[in-house]
Amino acid sequence: MTSVDPQLPLFLGLMSGTSADGIDAALVQFPQSGGCRFVQGHTHAWDSATREALIALGQGGEPASMDALGQLDASVGIAFAAAANQLLENAGVQRSQVQAIGSHGQTIRHRPLSTPAFTWQIGDANRIAELTGITTVADFRRRDVAAGGHGAPLMPAFHLAMLGSADEDRAVLNLGGIANLSLIARDGSIRGFDTGPANALLDGWCQRHLGHAFDADGAFAASGRVDEALLARLLAEPWFALPPPKSTGREQFHLQWVEAQLGATALAPADVQATLLELTAATVADALLAQLPGTRRLLVCGGGVRNPQLLSRLQARLPSVAIGSSAAHGLDPDYMEAMGFAWLAQETLAGRPGNLPSVSGARGPRILGAIHLV
Repeated sequence: MTSVDPQLPLFLGLMSGTSADGIDAALVQFPQSGGCRFVQGHTHAWDSATREALIALGQGGEPASMDALGQLDASVGIAFAAAANQLLENAGVQRSQVQAIGSHGQTIRHRPLSTPAFTWQIGDANRIAELTGITTVADFRRRDVAAGGHGAPLMPAFHLAMLGSADEDRAVLNLGGIANLSLIARDGSIRGFDTGPANALLDGWCQRHLGHAFDADGAFAASGRVDEALLARLLAEPWFALPPPKSTGREQFHLQWVEAQLGATALAPADVQATLLELTAATVADALLAQLPGTRRLLVCGGGVRNPQLLSRLQARLPSVAIGSSAAHGLDPDYMEAMGFAWLAQETLAGRPGNLPSVSGARGPRILGAIHLV
């Protein structure tokens, strides 16, 4: 824990990603000189029934009823508020000290290529504001989509502000349920996009065959062998060939997709896990080499930073790139996205745009999110 600077406002970020493995809450401050002071973090577990419902919806499932969807929206908002309140209690911080909460919500649909395009995150921000007593900014993605963008990824603006360097081309890789890259050139230009599946498939396959929520240290994948024929079929997915801007989610990359590529092929589960891990490494490396071939440093965040097998395969495919955790630059890899949504809340309240048209494809800069005052 970092002590609170009484001269700086506090912001709290809330994030639950594609993996739906918990609500990350981060308490931060942003010095005027730049950077991010990470005060404390907390990960709040979902109850199993809610997590199952969120994963089913995220994979394209239908809600049991409109009433069930409305209740889930309210329940997710209540859970987000509980995560925020628990963090404040852990940190010994009064809610009156926090200027705003930035809440991502939980994505249940992401259809940037449909007509009309849309993205949908649930987690009623009215509940968060009511139960925390703190002004809450939420629904960050839909304004960008309304302006013709993908609404994703939103972290590149934060990455540029925190990690840009005039000395080298560098990239930030978030290994969440979906992998995404922020490409930060030394001249300050930036692009960002999703590269494909990461933990969503690895966790799902591990859960199915080992009963574990995730593949600890990549041991399951390390025990298998990459099946080159399956890898080729997976890589032939047309989405991978699309140019940026692009984004995706669990509704496209799920275990049924893997099963369709497997077909009648009988492979050991560990071999499939090894192949799925190689798929992530290959699609990230291919995208980086194609889009910013001069990259010298790759800063990794998200749950995948704790998978040494995945990092090893990335390094093998990117031998000239220095790969390491974002922690080396003062940004906790477990709470990067939560910190980013705290930063986006600050930008919204200040009346500054939070999107990057070069990343999302939107028609121009837009102030993101809806403000729920208390």
